[in-house]
Amino acid sequence: MNDTRALVRKAQNNDLSSFEELVRLYQNRVYALCVQLAGNHYDAQDLAQEAFIRAYRSLGGFRNEADFGTWMHRIAVNIWLNTRRKNNARQAILYLDEPYQDGDGGEVRREIAAEDGDPLQLLEEKEYRGLVRAALGELSEEHRAVLVLREIEGYSYEEVSQMLGCSLGTVKSRLSRAREAMRRRITDLAREAGEALPAGKERR
Repeated sequence: MNDTRALVRKAQNNDLSSFEELVRLYQNRVYALCVQLAGNHYDAQDLAQEAFIRAYRSLGGFRNEADFGTWMHRIAVNIWLNTRRKNNARQAILYLDEPYQDGDGGEVRREIAAEDGDPLQLLEEKEYRGLVRAALGELSEEHRAVLVLREIEGYSYEEVSQMLGCSLGTVKSRLSRAREAMRRRITDLAREAGEALPAGKERR
């Protein structure tokens, strides 16, 4: 953390090499979020690049006691939300099983893992992931953003509130509605496709 703060201070004093080091340190973390939001690697690369460009231009206003990674995530989310609002015709899908780069440069998959190696169970889980992707693609921008930040990235309610610039009550309300919309839509999609939801996934 102290090293990051030192790099930020230098970058704020127009030390380009320090900002390049910040990019190197945080690019995987930022890109991982961008994949979750954009739904594909091509758009995620553009989103991550734009986020770092915006960050460089806004670096003078960054308070160095804050977490730089969280600040970068906030920038990326805001860019994505604004882009989606301007171009609602484009449908992005969140791939929970899409591999992303972890902080050490390795690939990690966000998978809904089966508890054993039963091929039938594995097939059911794969089909369920497809239903999840389809349902997420139908969420509004606000609901999808809060769901990704809270459920995928693991931010606290308070952090999500700060990143999205809305009240704590609004975050909890959106998350509750997003979860319910997901449950309903996944159930409907499964019924339409004639598929049975895996055990424990049925809507209550």
